[in-house]
Amino acid sequence: MTSDAPADTRPETDPSDPTDPRLPLRTARLVLRPLALSDIDALLAYRGQPETVRYVPFEPGTRAELLTRLRTDLVGAVPTDEGQALKLGVEVAATGELVGDVVLFWHSRQHRAGEIGYLLHPDHQGRGYATEAAAALLTFAFDVLGLHRVVARVDARNTASARVARRLWMRQEAHLVENEWFKGGWADELVFAVLEDEWRTARRAADGPAR
Repeated sequence: MTSDAPADTRPETDPSDPTDPRLPLRTARLVLRPLALSDIDALLAYRGQPETVRYVPFEPGTRAELLTRLRTDLVGAVPTDEGQALKLGVEVAATGELVGDVVLFWHSRQHRAGEIGYLLHPDHQGRGYATEAAAALLTFAFDVLGLHRVVARVDARNTASARVARRLWMRQEAHLVENEWFKGGWADELVFAVLEDEWRTARRAADGPAR
């Protein structure tokens, strides 16, 4: 089977809904907004790199694959029920540059449970962007969606991602040893979690954004 996809001849219509008053989310340095088809080059610049996706459950994306995902999977619509997800691009407010994306999964209405994930361009790591973006997403999860508990699942080798979770006042609840066959080998997984009251208490104590 060839990896070359046929040319996509569908109109360049944008699936994102710019009318939702709850979006975008804004922080001191970032704008978290729905991704658009015009983001394809910026998205390819980091999602197409093996280094970026080393510890996440998908391979580097081609332009055709990412265009398809922008029309379907990466739509930035606010979830209305369990099983849905909010996926937003991370833009540097001062420059308008797209440097990553974040996701909030709504797993259970009954248990008010969710999960966050974050992915950043390697050139923009180490600046606190992932922590800042994920903090905004957690606030949205608790204040807007009314979730009670949010987890983050991290490959144990991904020390940078684990640091982000800890800076978000998420406690490590599990170290799952060789629980997944992942990209050619057994991988350990760390599970972090924070509850809504813990999050609000920590934010009040910090009197500002997450560390």
